[in-house]
Amino acid sequence: MSIVDTAPALMTSRQRLTLILLLTASFTLAVDFSILNVALPVIGAEVGFSLENLQWIATAFALCAAGFTLLFGRVADLFGRRRLFLAGMALLGVASLIGGLATTPALLLTARVAQGLATAAVTPAALSLLTTSFPEGSLRDKALGLNGALMAAGFTTGAILGGLLTDLLSWRWAFFINIPVAAFVLIAAPTVLAESKPERRARLDVPGAVTVTLGLLAIVFGLTTAGERSWSDPRAFGALAVGVVLLGLFWLVEQRVAEPLVPVAILRRGTVAWGNLAGLLAFVTETSLVFLLTLYLQKVLGYTPLATGLSFAVLGIGTVVGGVIAPKVIARVGTKRAIVTAFGVQAAATLPLAFLGTTSAWVLPLLVLTFAGGVANLVAIVGFMVTATSGLPDGEQGLATGLATMSQQVGITMGIPIMSAIVTARAHGDDSPAAVLDGVSTAIFVNAGLCVLTGLLVAAFLRDRRGQLM
Repeated sequence: MSIVDTAPALMTSRQRLTLILLLTASFTLAVDFSILNVALPVIGAEVGFSLENLQWIATAFALCAAGFTLLFGRVADLFGRRRLFLAGMALLGVASLIGGLATTPALLLTARVAQGLATAAVTPAALSLLTTSFPEGSLRDKALGLNGALMAAGFTTGAILGGLLTDLLSWRWAFFINIPVAAFVLIAAPTVLAESKPERRARLDVPGAVTVTLGLLAIVFGLTTAGERSWSDPRAFGALAVGVVLLGLFWLVEQRVAEPLVPVAILRRGTVAWGNLAGLLAFVTETSLVFLLTLYLQKVLGYTPLATGLSFAVLGIGTVVGGVIAPKVIARVGTKRAIVTAFGVQAAATLPLAFLGTTSAWVLPLLVLTFAGGVANLVAIVGFMVTATSGLPDGEQGLATGLATMSQQVGITMGIPIMSAIVTARAHGDDSPAAVLDGVSTAIFVNAGLCVLTGLLVAAFLRDRRGQLM
């Protein structure tokens, strides 16, 4: 797709401030996804979680972050993006304070639910504020590239920061660190961000909101349960079945209500549908690869959680590089070629990891390959963001960014259970280094295959908004 770029070459001072503010919020929320993972055993011992219930500290957050994203993306369009952004950051600050002070499992889980809801509100609102603050073209591509780079780097930073805070101070600082960030954003945002909402307030599609939110919650719960227990667990299968039924009902509702939450027409646009599929699989493949390599480094090579987190610093640098160069790649070859090429490079960097061995000599190749894969993955993610939000009026940007954010959150949530199930099935309950390595290698083959499949699908089917192949 070729776009005539009429945007000014340089950002204005207000645009720079807007970008700094929104990127600060997005980075902080990305860090929250992973900052508690390495500290879970310590939290369980101090707060009183049993071993089998520890996973709910992460699951409660992921359920709300993924399940409510689409709803809040539309709420931002209807009632004001800045208003929802500020409300979400205020909720994040309060929830983080409660989480840091929690002394019981119920209170800690309440804080994690609130943090998930804050993420579901802030992420699409921030992204739609970003896309409406920068005109379509090179400036928006640059802003989306930086946003994607910092969000991806945030997942890696969270693992490293969580280990450092837990070892040097306390796991409670993984919560407390959000409070000054939220305060800064709440003080600065009203003077920097302009409110954006329609002149006529449309009615919220309540049946659509209920069915899609409950459907997404069921899907995420089912995937999480499958990864932790097995795909044959009745709770996993039942939740997935309920989720599919509810999403089917949502589709029927959207075709009948006067003011749908998601107009069916927008999902028929090639850029929106295939762009979001590419984004979903970009997050599925990279976040699950981090999980697989974490198993490899800890279970096979015997790394500590902190050393494992530090090993992913190279991947984090790669994602930042990818976010910086992505707009230039897109400007040179176009979004479709950028996405297809990026998935090809990511597959080429992922496949050799399936042949990792049992000695530390494999660490250097791992670092080089994860760096290359991280660069490619971010080019694909920025290409997806540009594709999924281009050619739409400002009034639909909240919806488009809500869909894009939902693809991101669900992709992050889906990847680990899918790859975990492959490892578990291959290892047959054996947690010896050899069995774990065999399971990890098989899952990495599947991961690389998904990259290839996604690139082929985008190459074959991604069309521009006029219905032409891009």
